[in-house]
Amino acid sequence: MTEIKVPEMGLVVLVGVSGSGKSHFARRHFAPSQVVSSDRCRAMVADDENDQSATGDAFDLLHYIVAKRLRRGLLTVVDATNVQPHGRQQLVRIAKDHDVLSVAIVLNVPLEVARERNAARPDRDLPDHVLPRQHWELRRGLRSLGREFRRHYVLDGVEEIDAATVSYERAWNDKRELTGPFDVIGDVHGCRAELETLLAELGYEIERDADGRPRGARHPEGRTAVFVGDLVDRGPDTPGVLRLVMGMVAAGTALCVSGNHENKLVRALRGRKVKVAHGLAESLRQLEAETAEFRDRALAFMDGLISHYVLDGGRLVVAHAGLKEEYHGRSSGRVRSFALYGDTTGETDEYGLPVRYPWADDYRGKAMVVYGHTPVLEPEWVNNTICLDTGCVFGGRLTALRYPERELVAVPAEKVWYEPVRPLGAEAGTAAQAGARRERDVLKISDVFDLNGVRTSLLGRVTVREENALAALEVMSRFAIDPRWLVYLPPTMAPTATSALPGHLEHPAEAFEAYRGDGLERVVCEEKHMGSRAVAVVCRDAGVAAARFGVDDGTTGALYTRTGRAFFRDPARTEELLGRLRAAIGAAGLWDELGTGWLVLDCELMPWSAKAMDLIRTQYAATGAAARAALPAATAVLERAAARGLDVAELRERTARRAANAAAFRDAYARYCWNVDGLEGVRLAPFQVLAGEGIAYAAARDHLWHLGIADRLAAADPSGLLATTAFQVVDLASEESAAAATDWWRGLTEGGGEGMVVKPLGPVPDGRKVQPGLKCRGREYLRIIYGPDYTDPDNLERLRDRRLGRKRSLAMREHALGMEALDRLTAGEPMWRIHQAVFAVLALESEPVDPRL
Repeated sequence: MTEIKVPEMGLVVLVGVSGSGKSHFARRHFAPSQVVSSDRCRAMVADDENDQSATGDAFDLLHYIVAKRLRRGLLTVVDATNVQPHGRQQLVRIAKDHDVLSVAIVLNVPLEVARERNAARPDRDLPDHVLPRQHWELRRGLRSLGREFRRHYVLDGVEEIDAATVSYERAWNDKRELTGPFDVIGDVHGCRAELETLLAELGYEIERDADGRPRGARHPEGRTAVFVGDLVDRGPDTPGVLRLVMGMVAAGTALCVSGNHENKLVRALRGRKVKVAHGLAESLRQLEAETAEFRDRALAFMDGLISHYVLDGGRLVVAHAGLKEEYHGRSSGRVRSFALYGDTTGETDEYGLPVRYPWADDYRGKAMVVYGHTPVLEPEWVNNTICLDTGCVFGGRLTALRYPERELVAVPAEKVWYEPVRPLGAEAGTAAQAGARRERDVLKISDVFDLNGVRTSLLGRVTVREENALAALEVMSRFAIDPRWLVYLPPTMAPTATSALPGHLEHPAEAFEAYRGDGLERVVCEEKHMGSRAVAVVCRDAGVAAARFGVDDGTTGALYTRTGRAFFRDPARTEELLGRLRAAIGAAGLWDELGTGWLVLDCELMPWSAKAMDLIRTQYAATGAAARAALPAATAVLERAAARGLDVAELRERTARRAANAAAFRDAYARYCWNVDGLEGVRLAPFQVLAGEGIAYAAARDHLWHLGIADRLAAADPSGLLATTAFQVVDLASEESAAAATDWWRGLTEGGGEGMVVKPLGPVPDGRKVQPGLKCRGREYLRIIYGPDYTDPDNLERLRDRRLGRKRSLAMREHALGMEALDRLTAGEPMWRIHQAVFAVLALESEPVDPRL
């Protein structure tokens, strides 16, 4: 019995004459979706799998499908005769283009068997010369299969074919089942003493041999060390480093990938002609002092190191010089070359060293890529990648990354062991703070409006129309704040269902009934401040702003609107407000309590006129002024006409009613306007802590926790800037509780308030998608929205048909995107991934939805 081993990700080419049983073999051993059949492709392009005139088009389609599947990393089986070398070469070329292994399986049956099988198929009428020719081509090509394919199998005869088994082999670099936690360690370069110090700092217990030399290390909590390569050369004790790392790898407490220096040292030890430079001489001299047995073990160890590892379900990739996403988990010469040496521009710098192409600036992969190779003064995050080579052998530091914690641990070099050709940090310019983030290519427009949309954990895929994305691009590129602060945009909110009560468009009863129908037991009703929605990003100090957000201009946060624009034109006023907010956070003890150096808060900034004065002047005040000027004059004329005996009673009554409505309209918007001087008169009401380091509080805590934090902030603010948000908790099963909340809403709105927002409280029934909030606005406030005369019975009846479906859908999608942005932010994902969700919220605002809702 022959056991056929095929790669889990790769190309399998079935080879055999017509009637050799390839399709039957494929059905027995592979899933239908894995098999690409030339007959099936011929049928797809010609409606007849026997139409030989369609062969060219059929194989064009077959090659296209194979390429697409291999690009996605899927095992692909080609069911075709493949007896001609040039046909196989095309398939092998596709496999090489996608950096996967290829395997050939030959089904070699006697010519008579093939003839009998074809004769038994009424749909297959082959000319007499076809089978002998295929059989001759097959036998002639068997000798070249070893050169064409990484591995090939020849099954001779029906019995051997039927007895064969197929098993799957994972790639050597595929260690996705290992979930850590890991300690990824940068380039050691023979610095054994510093490595021991770092391992001890990380909590490893070092094991020593009889001579006191370190021969292994183990972490008491089961952590695994992962070395990024370049263990050797330049430093004072390459054998000591190898002995320690080899022992850890053999004991299963460490993994190690190859570096370019190991690759060169292996060739030198094998007697190959190499240039003895860049510290190779030191390694050769030090190894010469070791025993032959140790040199042989070290050579076998280094020679067996692979190019990269894919770990933790594909979430972590470790390679010496980094790795582009399309190379993750792949196996080819160019993948190994990239992993060992990186990518270069073909130029050299003033020191004679190759200029590295900044592949990390273009990285868009989901996996974190940790690497070394190019020394930097400080490690910094670039699009979810980080370089840990901090030049220990050059007098810098030896650095490790604790994963998944994303914590950097470093120890200083004991001395400068080797003078670098290029001064340490010359490439980077100004040194970044350790662990800082650098974002160059913040967002590409294709990240938002491609066919895959934006993936969210709440709603799955959210699509964005191209025209909406382009409109959002205009707004964001011309008016938005520094994008590094733009980590969240608030979603729109749907109103309650239209009320049937006389004189009302919105009433709490509909909100309570909606959530009751969703299976909720409690809701919270929050006072809706009549201001402008504001997002505040505030850092504990400028150092946190630089390290966490990459903003090093001295600013400590931002305050921006629903469309990402700065609230104040004067940056000094923004910093003054953030200073007061930061002081309140500190006085309330939240920095330490939440274990964070930054917070993102959802707020309302008042008065409304602080942001919307131009809108008020041109739209609302103009309407009110015109009504106050015209309607009293019209009333006076009608009074005189009535005095002369004309029947104008109905017109006079309607005009008087319109004058009263206009006065009410003016009073409605005037309540939300007052003069401010700097920050004097400005009020900020935070009502939700959106996120802090490592936690998206918007989803992790209920609304009562958020409102409690808001109360503590207001109490800790002596300046009077911060305001509280009143609220009521409603038991939906209690009529008394609902009635009390309705009375509370009525008191708010009759006293000039805008209304309230009703939000779910407690667990949501499984499988239910509920609105994150429903706004219930007051009767008088809605005059601002629908106009002075909206309460007239005829107008009110017409307005009841509000068609809320689109608004509700929009609110749900924007909420899902907002939560996704916060999840990505707190998970430490690169800025472009956060902006993908943020930008989509802004783009959805261009959808055709009634703005009054």
